Amino acid sequence: MGESLFAEPLLWLIVGAEIGFWVFLLAGLGARYVLRRRGLGAVLLLGVPLMDLVLVTASTVDLATGGAPSRVHGLAALYLGVTVAFGHSLVRWADVRVAHRFAGGPAPVRPPRGGVARTRYEWREYGKVVAAWVVTAAVLVLLSVAGGRAFPAPGAWPEDPMWSWLATASLVAGIWFVVGPLWATVFPGSGDRERTGVR
Repeated sequence: MGESLFAEPLLWLIVGAEIGFWVFLLAGLGARYVLRRRGLGAVLLLGVPLMDLVLVTASTVDLATGGAPSRVHGLAALYLGVTVAFGHSLVRWADVRVAHRFAGGPAPVRPPRGGVARTRYEWREYGKVVAAWVVTAAVLVLLSVAGGRAFPAPGAWPEDPMWSWLATASLVAGIWFVVGPLWATVFPGSGDRERTGVR
């Protein structure tokens, strides 16, 4: 299975999209804070969401032109869901640290360690998990329509080559809910917010 998986061009496109994400991110931040060219940095950072657009287009075209639905198509949907939901936060996380290191920006602030602030933080982060799940499901619907396939019932997701990734995402979302926002709500602890430099 490993050989057939890596033989699929779409998998390499996913790998390329991930590499492109980091290349555009680092180049954009480097241009903004190291070269002091904010306009160029903004243009380069626009390449980050372009990677997602290229990937969803390629996945849709592949199925619409007769490609067989596979686990790689499902992985592409999950990858898109995660990058859409968490990509902006990751860019902001990196931006704060690069600005602090190269442009005298304020030191990054660690997440709250307890209290109501921690509970709010965990619910906000879990909102991104839900958003990732919703985007993944929406892309899977798009891919299924493009490929002329019926939507499997939730009970059949684990056996479906594409939709099995949504079953995995559902399991991860359930675990995250318990150890994240639910735990912080039931056991909030004491409020404590720390400021720190780049780790």
